[in-house]
Amino acid sequence: MSEKQHFFQKVYNVVAQIPYGRVTTYGAIAEYLGSKGSARMVGWALNSSKNSINALPAHRVVNRKGLLTGKRHFGGNETMKNLLESEGVIFNDNQIANFKELFWKPNSLF
Repeated sequence: MSEKQHFFQKVYNVVAQIPYGRVTTYGAIAEYLGSKGSARMVGWALNSSKNSINALPAHRVVNRKGLLTGKRHFGGNETMKNLLESEGVIFNDNQIANFKELFWKPNSLF
């Protein structure tokens, strides 16, 4: 397994643990994995997972301000928002209204 594939798998393992109705950020995942500054790489990992057999709750990963920057990867502009709303997440436009309360820090895994 290449280093890139290994990193991507680690991202998938973290994303799979995000609780229902909660969100985290690309940067928080990167920092948890010891790769602070690699938020974009986390996004690439999630983008490459969209064709995977094992569905990840990638819609729960947003940018550091609670904006839905990954929504174009969900087959439409509203899919990511709709998935989060179905979990009780409230929005002001494309920004999570209560982001600080819903933020899940990956190091809370263990």
